[in-house]
Amino acid sequence: MSALLELTDITVRFGVLTANEDVSLSVEEGEISALIGPNGAGKTTLFNVVAGVQTPTGGKVRLGARDITNLTPEARARLGIARTFQNLSVATNLTVLENVMVGLSRFWHLGLISSVLRLPHALRQERHIRNVAMSSLAFVGMQGSATRLAGDLPYGDRRRLEVARALALGPRLLLLDEPSAGMGPSETIELAEVIRHAQREMGVSVLVVEHDMSFVRLIAAKVTGLEFGRVIASGATDDVLSDPTVVAAYLGKAHA
Repeated sequence: MSALLELTDITVRFGVLTANEDVSLSVEEGEISALIGPNGAGKTTLFNVVAGVQTPTGGKVRLGARDITNLTPEARARLGIARTFQNLSVATNLTVLENVMVGLSRFWHLGLISSVLRLPHALRQERHIRNVAMSSLAFVGMQGSATRLAGDLPYGDRRRLEVARALALGPRLLLLDEPSAGMGPSETIELAEVIRHAQREMGVSVLVVEHDMSFVRLIAAKVTGLEFGRVIASGATDDVLSDPTVVAAYLGKAHA
């Protein structure tokens, strides 16, 4: 495999505070990789560097052969990076289908007049976006909920909806920020299967920030552990989660 995402010597400073220091990691093509660490370890800052909402003080971010260090989030989305957020970001007053269609709006190249007059081109494009959205919902097993208001969904289904919305963009790299937060054990298992299904069937690579180590064990082939903004361990999941440095820093003896 070759690296799809590669971070090299990423440093982020906010005044005298160093959030990340010389962090290097990679995500291979078709790989699910996890980023773990205690609160304040610098995970969110590093995730934001990958997504393009935080510019690093030093270091490089590459997607395939391309240097994307200074690209905007929108430019990265066009190159195939999609993300979900730690806090639910679904529009509760829209239907499930409408939520995914709104997420596809970057493909909606309609002029105001075409949209208002419902010209044939506008209708064709709307049908296409609707079909893509429905396919994405079917992929995560939510096609039967397409007409429900997102606000009426159980919490776990809202999380799956966020994943469906991201997958509808056809990403090369999917960034998942605490995807299992607030979920029960059965919901966590179902979400893990959705993500593994996307990896197998779509070939998508995944970088996930996660606190739930049972979820990490379910999906991730590789783990990078951070503490105080630095990498303290990186490698195969079982090796990292049993590393004494990681156990001491984050997991606690009960998880060893």
